[in-house]
Amino acid sequence: MAKTLVLTEKPSVARDIARVMGCKRNGNGCIIGDKYIITWALGHLVTLADPEAYSEKYKSWRMEDLPMLPEKMKLVVIGQTSKQFKAVSALLGSSEIDKVVIATDAGREGELVARWILKKANCKKPLMRLWISSQTDKAIREGFASLKPASQYDNLYYSARSRAEADWLVGLNVTRALTCKHNAQLSAGRVQTPTLAMIVQREEEILKFRPKDYFTVKADFGGFTALYKDSRNQARFFDAAAAQSVAAAVKGQRGILSEVKKTYKFKAPPAAYDLTELQRDANKKYGYSAKQTLSYMQSLYETHKLLTYPRTDSRYITKDVVATLPERLKAIAIGPYRDAANAILRMKPINTKYIVNDAKVTDHHAIIPTEQYVDLNKLSNDERHIYDLVVRRFLAVLSSPYEYDEVQVRVTVGKYNFYAKGQSVKSPGWKALYDSSLTEDDDDTPDMKSQSLPALSQGAPAFVKEVRVVSGKTTPPSRYTEATLLTAMENPTGQVDDGKLKDALKSAGGLGTPATRADIIEKLFDSFYVERRGKEIYPTSKGKQLIGIVPQELKSAELTAKWEQKLSMIAAGKANDRQFVEEMRKYATSLVSQVKVSTSEYKHDNMTREVCPECGKYLLEVNGKKGKMLVCQDRECGYRKSLSVITNARCPECHKKLEMRGEGDKKAFYCVCGYREKLSDFEKRKESAGAGKRDVQNYMKNQNSAKAVSNPFADLLAGWQEENQ
Repeated sequence: MAKTLVLTEKPSVARDIARVMGCKRNGNGCIIGDKYIITWALGHLVTLADPEAYSEKYKSWRMEDLPMLPEKMKLVVIGQTSKQFKAVSALLGSSEIDKVVIATDAGREGELVARWILKKANCKKPLMRLWISSQTDKAIREGFASLKPASQYDNLYYSARSRAEADWLVGLNVTRALTCKHNAQLSAGRVQTPTLAMIVQREEEILKFRPKDYFTVKADFGGFTALYKDSRNQARFFDAAAAQSVAAAVKGQRGILSEVKKTYKFKAPPAAYDLTELQRDANKKYGYSAKQTLSYMQSLYETHKLLTYPRTDSRYITKDVVATLPERLKAIAIGPYRDAANAILRMKPINTKYIVNDAKVTDHHAIIPTEQYVDLNKLSNDERHIYDLVVRRFLAVLSSPYEYDEVQVRVTVGKYNFYAKGQSVKSPGWKALYDSSLTEDDDDTPDMKSQSLPALSQGAPAFVKEVRVVSGKTTPPSRYTEATLLTAMENPTGQVDDGKLKDALKSAGGLGTPATRADIIEKLFDSFYVERRGKEIYPTSKGKQLIGIVPQELKSAELTAKWEQKLSMIAAGKANDRQFVEEMRKYATSLVSQVKVSTSEYKHDNMTREVCPECGKYLLEVNGKKGKMLVCQDRECGYRKSLSVITNARCPECHKKLEMRGEGDKKAFYCVCGYREKLSDFEKRKESAGAGKRDVQNYMKNQNSAKAVSNPFADLLAGWQEENQ
């Protein structure tokens, strides 16, 4: 009996589908049932060939060999996963199989994963497509009951293939050109480089900023305070004498409540989470990097099956999902969510006006809980944090608005007007689900905060009990954190002047995709273009210099806007993918020419006097994600040596993370506050505090794994494919 082969992206997804579809017998790289055989990729099994596959001359990096413009892009099997590709290829060619179901992730890159495997295996069999947004048993059954012809997604594949080929042509050519020109480990790409440019530009704005003293006048009217504002609604004086003059004029005077205005207001719930918004809040509340948040989401989606597809850029659901909301609410009606979930379930009908919008749902709807009942005890602490964020947001968007009366007060003292405002809550609505960490009042300004006001009547007298001049300083723009950088990547329209391109960039979701922004940020750290200091991101000298020497077009989000505009048209069948790639070949040629004739210079200003044991050149000192390192300046050498590692151990005096330095018996912990402790003393202290010897060994093992030595020249090539997806 002929069978259907189901190609999934990951083994965990394959196991879930196999269980639901009744496949129980293990085979070579597959799970076998009576009607279906389920197999899997391991992410990408096939990729675009490296330059060396096209010509021997590309094995050496030489400027005279650029640009590299293969007439036809080749596909190769990835060496590390070649065993699984052979298994999948054998199944695709088997006479037992009469049909193939593509069940990779439902999106542009998932389509590419499957199509490249099918092409490399020369598969000619009929293709169907499974398109689902969660991994629950119900979703899988419904998906298989409504399979679509794979041809309906051909244009999506052409779009994905065009993106990959364009990134190869532009990214590898510019990276090689910069590296050869300056003999340094440099890389550039259409997403990585404008992201770095935003960080560098912000740093320049901060360094150029000169703080100015300013002054405000605040009066105490007994029961409330009010802020003076002039006729232009300005509260700040940049002349101390002018502020003192106002204070002197009203001191001890009698005023009148010239306006007491009460206004009913409400704040609608925030929209449900897409991946970027979730990564933002997780960074704000828990300090998680974008990559960590995605990792925890993947586990909640694939392993626990508690949340829907994570790599989404939509914050809404479609009408057809509404019928599933009661079941999802019942599944989460436990522990801290029970009362809120049951209250929403009692609504007839459930309020869906803030979550349903078919027009704003693309490949996948917002991240929401599945119908899977949850056992919170089975989640790790980190998974629990992410789950809590998503569930609270889901409950919030189905809740009633936050309702309040806003009271605005104007007190007139002679010719001077003072202002105050306050709120009285009528109904907390969705805000009852949150503490203040993620629900700051956007209406508040630094100079005038909302306050609790006594009963006030318009026309009543008001006496100035006390008046004072408050001094302050203007502040520079804030440095990016991962949370604010994600926001800037999602909406980088400030880098684009053309209105149509702004719209294209906005509709494309900004720089990168929700799925790839985390990797792009990590690559900036791994390449030593930026470094963390606390939560803030600083550009390194290397990063600043790179922005100074790359071609101008690569610094702006405009390139991504143009690409995404074309790629969206290709996906919609309104543009030719081959024409787009041909344009990219010409563009890559232009960029290489610009690098060749450039007079810009690159200087290693972090060079030490320590010599590389491999090649004899001087080593560079860099700040890696986990601590300080020495790396060889020669791109082909790749030597690295760890100097120190930022550990998870906390200083017993100031509780900041300790830095480990030294080797062997000289290993010791250091803190910025001046505290020092030998490793041997640390181990004794941990044991006396109740941590066993095995706990200490496991801790040290984890720290050592963070220092694994790798080849930066290989790293330069390693992430180019996913860098700009």
